[in-house]
Amino acid sequence: MEELEPEEQLLRHARNGDLPGIQKLLESTIKDEMQININCKGKSKSNLGWTPLHLACYFGHKDVVEELLKVGADVNLPNNIGDTPLHKAAFTGRKEVVMLLLHYDACATVINGTAQIPKDVTQNAEIRSMLEAAERTEERKMEEKLLESAREGDLSTLIQLLGRTKPPDINCTDLLGNTPLHCAAYRGQKQCALKLLRSGASPNIKNKNGCLYLSHLCPLQVMTRHVKKHEGQLWKSSRFFGWRSYWVVLQDGVLSWYSKQSDAAANVRRQGCKSLTHSNCLVTKDNCFFTLKCFDDSVHHFKVSPKNDPETMRKAWLDALEEHTAYSTHYCSQEQGSEEEDSFTVLFVDFLRALKTLNNPLNFKLASVYLLNQILLLLHFTLPPSGFPSTIVQKIQEICELSSETSSNLNVCLGLFSKQEVVRSVKLEQEVEKNKILSEALQTLATEHHELEQSVVKGSSPRSALSEDEFHDAVSESDSELSLSGFETVVSQSEEEDEDEGSSKSVHHVSVTLMCVCYFRTSLPAPMFSRNDFSIWSILRNCIGMELSKITMPVIFNEPLSFLQRLTEYMEHTYLIHQANASSDSIERMKCVAAFAVSAVASQWERTGKPFNPLLGETYELVRDDLGFRLISEQVSHHPPVSAFHAEGLKQDFVFHGSIYPKLKFWGKSVEAEPKGIITLELPKHNEAYTWTNPTCCVHNIIVGQLWIEQYGNVEVINHRTGEKCCLNFKPCGLFGKELHKVEGYILDKSKKKLCALYGKWTECLYVVDPAAFEAHKKNDKKGTEEKKGSKAGCSEDQQEAPSAASDTVDVIPGSQLLWRIAPRPANSAQMYSFTSFAMQLNELRKEMEGAIPQTDCRLRPDIRAMENGDIDLASEEKKRLEEKQRAARKNRSKSDEEWKTRWFQQGQNPHTNTQDWLCTGGYWDRKYSQLPDIY
Repeated sequence: MEELEPEEQLLRHARNGDLPGIQKLLESTIKDEMQININCKGKSKSNLGWTPLHLACYFGHKDVVEELLKVGADVNLPNNIGDTPLHKAAFTGRKEVVMLLLHYDACATVINGTAQIPKDVTQNAEIRSMLEAAERTEERKMEEKLLESAREGDLSTLIQLLGRTKPPDINCTDLLGNTPLHCAAYRGQKQCALKLLRSGASPNIKNKNGCLYLSHLCPLQVMTRHVKKHEGQLWKSSRFFGWRSYWVVLQDGVLSWYSKQSDAAANVRRQGCKSLTHSNCLVTKDNCFFTLKCFDDSVHHFKVSPKNDPETMRKAWLDALEEHTAYSTHYCSQEQGSEEEDSFTVLFVDFLRALKTLNNPLNFKLASVYLLNQILLLLHFTLPPSGFPSTIVQKIQEICELSSETSSNLNVCLGLFSKQEVVRSVKLEQEVEKNKILSEALQTLATEHHELEQSVVKGSSPRSALSEDEFHDAVSESDSELSLSGFETVVSQSEEEDEDEGSSKSVHHVSVTLMCVCYFRTSLPAPMFSRNDFSIWSILRNCIGMELSKITMPVIFNEPLSFLQRLTEYMEHTYLIHQANASSDSIERMKCVAAFAVSAVASQWERTGKPFNPLLGETYELVRDDLGFRLISEQVSHHPPVSAFHAEGLKQDFVFHGSIYPKLKFWGKSVEAEPKGIITLELPKHNEAYTWTNPTCCVHNIIVGQLWIEQYGNVEVINHRTGEKCCLNFKPCGLFGKELHKVEGYILDKSKKKLCALYGKWTECLYVVDPAAFEAHKKNDKKGTEEKKGSKAGCSEDQQEAPSAASDTVDVIPGSQLLWRIAPRPANSAQMYSFTSFAMQLNELRKEMEGAIPQTDCRLRPDIRAMENGDIDLASEEKKRLEEKQRAARKNRSKSDEEWKTRWFQQGQNPHTNTQDWLCTGGYWDRKYSQLPDIY
């Protein structure tokens, strides 16, 4: 007979009352010989959903029940139909077991799936009496807890108690007859009292002294309903104009300043104003000066005239400021909401909606005051004055005066709100109009700039140092065959190509011979939609001033890949890592690693589609036996968006990991993506670690013209064992595009001596050559360029020296060695989002993957899958649904103070750079995916 699992053994022993067997299993757990969940649930038909405690209670094994409770079994854990162990013990009439469970704080009020509590399922009168007594005791405990939370102002506990399925009596009383409302009132717990009233607490209950809760209210701090207006002449300092004289007015908690007193009287041409909410004044030893620090941390410097008793005048201003600050803070301060809003317009609309909502209760109060006045007048004229005691008449008169004053104040308040609403509406219209004018002006300027560039291109000399093909790659709509990328670079270069390079010492690519035939798809299910009818500028013009990572772009501007899959394209040229690992010389290894760093960005050429932003918790895995690696990545943070990845060789020959935070900047005509984060490559065989950062990527012609991409910036590859460095410079295009896509750099030893030079284009190839030859070539090239500029424009084009086929658009220096060359992309690449063959395979979902990959994998994301299949409408709907679902999950976590926990990565120190990084925790490839978040 097959031996049972430890947890199944525990369930069987509990059912049979085998106490020694249970004790033996528990001792094994203590000795760490096995792991057993004491609250495990049965999976077989006979014990489905039952815990060991359920079984022991049902069959009446008291000693087993006691042993399980001693080791921490959950006494209130329900089974699959909602029954607790107390339900089972009561149902079978186990009196001693019921007493034992109650001793361990079993809840007697838990409702099961049939809406019954434990006393409802028993037929034993004695057990029912015990459970009723326990229920009353438990209810009294809840009532005491409710009274205590009301006294102490514990709002969270109060809300939790009132939100229970069976809440305590909201009108329960203590020994003095005080209800929770009385307790909250005499302790001054306003929030708790408000919650109790909203939840139905009766305000008419009196305590044993005959007092309502209103009699217990703490005296509130009385704030003056009006503050005296204060104005006069002050000197104010500004950064550009120094000290200038202003007429300053303090009114209703607002400080305003005008150029002249007449402007202040007419309330026109106000030079500035500040709310005094939470502001404070600072004084200096000088009798004239004082400083006002406002709630937004802005600082304003003032001084009084030194001629007329400056000390007295300054004191008067300080007293007035203190009074108005207290007034403004008391009446105008509001708690700031925790939720982020996307724009000022949303905030303004919410404010207007709040004002309209506020009008309703104010109008109701006005009507109530009017009705009260009518009733009092009716009583006054109907009944004889002699029928009322003098005290009552006096109180009625006080009420009349108070109601009249309240009515007057409410009318003033409504008038102020109406005026503010009009002012804000006018300001909003003005800002919208300004925004429209500025955006149209920016678009016009960009169009003129683009036309000017085109005129310069057409007017340039045919004998320019830059070929036409190079120039039009950057600014025209022509296609460049020389910039295509492909997956075929994993195969070694042909012998003919090696001969064309003219060097037997070149660094050859590792030839890959596959032992098995791996078939991958060569195209996507549907071609891409045309973006000609859509403009990115039409979206961005409405998002000026917003953080780019928060802008929701239409799905038409996306490509059917997640950013996690885009990161995986680093691994397209993994053969360079294998080649580095096979080399015995550290300089040769550095050459290969530098080539790998350059090749990692090659696939981005012509890829103007935006990858989908990964959802928090989204993952991606890729296993390539033919390339010798496996990779796992995870979206570990949403704000800021951080993606972490970890790849390793299948033969444990390398580890490649890092985390990327793409920081976006909008420069008007272009969008710049700076990939923050360190990339690390470890070669255990040589005990070496290399680190570097990626160059900056920029997408040009956002407003008008053909979109195109360039990479620029410095990349420093460091060998942390030897101290050798490779300093690469990804050159920006420049005015006439001469440096377009160029990469140049040197490999330096520890003493910064140049060992070799690297050059090429990140879209095509990379060469290595002796530094002296490289610098001599650059010097001659510069001299030749100057001679060409001075030559006559009438020279024929056939006199120009065309570049060789092997060199493409890179001028190969004699003696150079080829490190890496990219192969053409597939013929259908233009219709497939300009994907390389490798990129087309990233989102392929094979049958053997279904059920093997986790539910958070990018391949299972519905919006990406819909776009890949050509269903743009469905992709847009799914993208919106997923974003709303992620937003709702984030709100729920913030409400419950729950922190997001990453699954496969955790923050730690990179041992090579001593900086914070996201490091893989391992365990992914065990394929035990439990408790994964539902993000799709």
